[in-house]
Amino acid sequence: MSARPEASAPRQKVSLTSLAAQKRRAQPIVMVTAYDYPSAQIAEAAGVDIVLVGDSGAMTVLGYDSTVPITVDEMLVLTSAVRRGLKTPLLVADLPFGSYEVSDEQAVATAQRFVKTTGCDAVKIERGGTTVDRARAIVAAGIPVMGHVGLTPQTAVAIGGYRSQGRTAEDALELSRSAVALQEAGCFALVFEAIPSEVTKAVMPKLDVPVIGIGAGPGTDGQVLVFHDLLGIWDGQPARFVKRYADLRTEMVAGVAAYADDVRTGAYPGPEHGYSADADEMARLRALLDDGPAQNEAPRLP
Repeated sequence: MSARPEASAPRQKVSLTSLAAQKRRAQPIVMVTAYDYPSAQIAEAAGVDIVLVGDSGAMTVLGYDSTVPITVDEMLVLTSAVRRGLKTPLLVADLPFGSYEVSDEQAVATAQRFVKTTGCDAVKIERGGTTVDRARAIVAAGIPVMGHVGLTPQTAVAIGGYRSQGRTAEDALELSRSAVALQEAGCFALVFEAIPSEVTKAVMPKLDVPVIGIGAGPGTDGQVLVFHDLLGIWDGQPARFVKRYADLRTEMVAGVAAYADDVRTGAYPGPEHGYSADADEMARLRALLDDGPAQNEAPRLP
């Protein structure tokens, strides 16, 4: 008889310290988005390092045309659901558009609300510029912050739409300065989105914190994809950088259609899907039904 394989040791909770250690060891960091309890459980079971409750849930879950309309309250609901499904990965929540840009006070108050309400481990904000000040203020309040440069969906219109960033030397230099400024403000990690691979490679030596890429080439410390994109659930046009690892939407539609067919033809439910009752109890019920007053019988007046 072959020896029974030893059970694998339970994974340790991912922390800012362990992520920094992964960068030092050149061990790729895996990040994925999630927006509800089931997707969080899947991310947990798959063994990812970071789960981001992205404001992309505005489009993939709530049906908005962009990430801009999603509210703080909506993001709080999504993040709280994900928190309940996670044990090991670091949980990061996107601060939605309009919830942190006005002032440092607004940014800190919103970040505190997310941490206190949802139990997330960190928050993420977009862009450089004044966002650097907001990041510094949130970090000073004791809340870890992940920065985000390159294509920033919350301001896609202002930067010319959903297209790659840093394509000229001047734009790439500004992107580099924003990334360094966010690092100096105390961000524990950065997201690089839709940046030419060569630009990423040139900027990476200037950064000591982990960099997670999405459409930024293989030179980053890790990668992130949207849950509904990588599993083929969302029916929108995927970005160039998306690799689909499954086609679940097709299977889901086929499953629901098969159920609808079974209901319409009487194939479902079958005997195996029902519950039985004791024969004696059924006899008593029939007697009670026969002896009782008719259901629609009008009460007799005195």
